[in-house]
Amino acid sequence: MASLKDISLKCGVSIATVSKAINNKNDISDETKSQVIKAAKELGYCFSSRTLNAIRTNSIGVLFVDESHSGLLHDYHAGVLDSLKRTLEDRGYDITFINCSTKQANPMTYLEHCRQRRFDGVVLASIDFDSQGVRELIQSNIPLVTIDHVFDNRICVMSDNVGGMNELMEYVISKGHSKIAYIHGTPSAVTSGRLAGFFRAAERHCISIPEEYVMEVPYRDVDATYMATESLLGLRNPPTCILFSDDFAAMGGLNALRARDIRVPEDMSVAGYDGMRALQYLDPGLTTIVQDINTIGRVAAEKLVDLIENPRTTIVEQVVIPAKLSEGHTISDISARNK
Repeated sequence: MASLKDISLKCGVSIATVSKAINNKNDISDETKSQVIKAAKELGYCFSSRTLNAIRTNSIGVLFVDESHSGLLHDYHAGVLDSLKRTLEDRGYDITFINCSTKQANPMTYLEHCRQRRFDGVVLASIDFDSQGVRELIQSNIPLVTIDHVFDNRICVMSDNVGGMNELMEYVISKGHSKIAYIHGTPSAVTSGRLAGFFRAAERHCISIPEEYVMEVPYRDVDATYMATESLLGLRNPPTCILFSDDFAAMGGLNALRARDIRVPEDMSVAGYDGMRALQYLDPGLTTIVQDINTIGRVAAEKLVDLIENPRTTIVEQVVIPAKLSEGHTISDISARNK
């Protein structure tokens, strides 16, 4: 455990100055105080509860980079972050989006940005979790919570992607479908979970999934989904049901079906994932898995506040939030037809 002497040596100041900074005394400059507090945190100095309360900024950083450029227009991300924001504000914290522009001559890393802004904690959502900057932040001692990605020794809150896809598959299979295609998203923890749920359900029912039935497109890419759907329709043995990576991308698939005068669900069954409200008002309403965005955001906020305010008693864990099926009207019952 770091001592006052360790901190003084790192900062090049006296032990007395270190003590004044940690105890938030007013007879030293804010610059020196920030330098000492930063060094103390880096060295793992054990602050008292009283000191922690004195040096908190009540500010939370949110690292959110949406590769699809849909940003906060994405129902899932917008809902999760809105719930996160409301919960943190109720607990007395403000949020700030972390923007580390690569266009600058000497851009700051995520970690440098967080330390400069003196964030009490950080939430990571929709980001390249394998990037060096994120890895550096994960390895720091800043309290943080991730959404939809698991790191060792870090709290993660995520939707039950395995369970959600399993429930969707069980519903589709119960309607008599065995020729089921899946146009899934690009590689991520979310995609891996949904693929696992998809193949597990198929194996459980002894359903063989042809390799050409499983295709990859970027999430929320309507044009790519249109082309992938066209490829499935052109197969010698096409599927009777197509599952799409997300509800927004499903619109591309529906457009491809409409262009061929293929009726949904009479001629082709389809389903999405996410639970976009707008698509529930289509005719017919889209069958989909609804993710509990309010609970995901709220729990992520609560876990982060607990980690900041009660670091010794907060359990580092993976919290999985259940999703649920919205049956809609885009899966036809072909069981009777197959008898």
